[in-house]
Amino acid sequence: MKSLKEFSALWVFVKEYKWKFILIIIIFIMTGVSEVFTGYLNGAAIEAITNMNIKMALIYLGTYLILALIIDSIIKTIGSSLLVKIENILTRKLCYYTYKKSLDLPALAFEEKSSGEIINRIINDAESLSFSFAPLLSMLTSILTSAVILVYIFINSWIIGLELILFIFILYVLLRKYNPLLKQAHRDRKDYNDKITSLVTESVRGIREIKTLGIKYSILSDSISIIKDLFNKSLYEINIRKKFNIFTSALKAIMEVSIFITCVILMYYKQINLTFFVAMTYYVYRYVWLIEEVNSFSQTYQKVTVAIGRVNEILQNKLYEDEKFGTCSLDNPVGIIEFKDVFFNYPNEEKTLSGFNLVIEPNKKIAIVGKSGQGKTTLFNLITRIFDPSEGQILLDGIDIKDLTEDSLRKNISIIRQEPFIFNRSIMDNFKLLDSNLTEKEIKKYIKMAYLDEYISTLPDKYNTVLGEGGVNLSGGQKQRLSIARTLAKKSKVILFDEATSSLDNQSQEYIKKSIDELADDHTVIIVAHRLSTIIDADIIHVVDKGKIVASGTHKQLLKNSEIYQKLYETESL
Repeated sequence: MKSLKEFSALWVFVKEYKWKFILIIIIFIMTGVSEVFTGYLNGAAIEAITNMNIKMALIYLGTYLILALIIDSIIKTIGSSLLVKIENILTRKLCYYTYKKSLDLPALAFEEKSSGEIINRIINDAESLSFSFAPLLSMLTSILTSAVILVYIFINSWIIGLELILFIFILYVLLRKYNPLLKQAHRDRKDYNDKITSLVTESVRGIREIKTLGIKYSILSDSISIIKDLFNKSLYEINIRKKFNIFTSALKAIMEVSIFITCVILMYYKQINLTFFVAMTYYVYRYVWLIEEVNSFSQTYQKVTVAIGRVNEILQNKLYEDEKFGTCSLDNPVGIIEFKDVFFNYPNEEKTLSGFNLVIEPNKKIAIVGKSGQGKTTLFNLITRIFDPSEGQILLDGIDIKDLTEDSLRKNISIIRQEPFIFNRSIMDNFKLLDSNLTEKEIKKYIKMAYLDEYISTLPDKYNTVLGEGGVNLSGGQKQRLSIARTLAKKSKVILFDEATSSLDNQSQEYIKKSIDELADDHTVIIVAHRLSTIIDADIIHVVDKGKIVASGTHKQLLKNSEIYQKLYETESL
């Protein structure tokens, strides 16, 4: 029942095509019903021939031919083609909505789950779900057809009918024994598939580090270990299926022989006629096929239930709640940010912030400094709502950022990280992602404001240059400046710089510094920095220690009044 309940989640995708599904089911039923008559028509034709009634034999055979041509050749082909088309549509929809839903997950989900697991859920699991409809309908049709045939068999011989029920019961017992084993084995194999996908994804993204660090063989060693475990899990699953297939094959053989022997005995004692005997030579194989289909679908079903469970964990928020946003819009922000008694800690860690209070004014260059692990970057994670505080409020122009719409929050607050993410598209397309209506003239203006125009003019394809995955074709400073230009195009009021110049050369650092100084005139600019030399001209510097502001002022004021700041500055000078 639990598995069937999981399948109910697919209804939202299937209901749009319910009438087509009903048509397909009718076609499959018609195909099944035609098979009910196949055995009877052939048996009746043979009996008519033995009785020298050629006319009736031709009528039976002609009816059989018409059914085969119309239903099996034409109607069944139409139904199968329609089903394949719907399956392909559902595959695309499931992949899209699983992907869309994953983008609504909180940041915690992407920290706790590997990239390989999320990728497999979106692509492989979603695809396996949609392609389960054909075997499901085929098996249901076989069960319906077999049930109708069983009624016909009982009418002619209750002995053979009971014999068939006995074999069906034995099959049911086998399924009860092996299905849980198959499901668990498939789930375990999926886990290792996730691990190998994660490793490959990580290796592709980090190929430069792998080469320059000389860790190729360490990575290969990890892959061999995972592949070996995956092989063992796959082998275990194959062995379970092999045992199950041996039992079902033996069951099929015993059923065929025993029913034919019973038919011969009953025919000898004239308890069944020739028509029924010939029909049984067809119908017994219908039950053989049923066992094969149940066997095949049982194995498919275990895969599907694992897949739907994994997809539903995303679609139905079973692991994580979606990000929630408010209804307040902020169209003309001033840019005042205020932390009011904010408490926060990461999972399984002590409090990072404890009763944190801070007001940040706009149109100034604000810096936040402190030792590592004191909560500087956490402030940015909270302002951008990558995480939410456990207590307290963060206000933008007096409005709790939790009450802002997603559009207002994302539009008005931008962050430029130490390693900005650049999409594997052209320079132009990286901007078009923000607004498809951006003109080349506007993009050039923002690029010029970020002091990147001179570099782009040297490129063969200029603004149509593809930047590679993660902007691999750009230097660190160029990524930073492109990220600044992208933020300017976004027109955010609040701009956060997270260690934006800590690893840049002097020339790149000077470019970034110029950009920041210009932005500070009409934006709220907040800089988190380790290198104090990059922020000594800030209007206000806040010193963070143990999750609280312990000192504020200009560089000169803090050198006089803050022991922590003095030590930070002396350490850097040394």
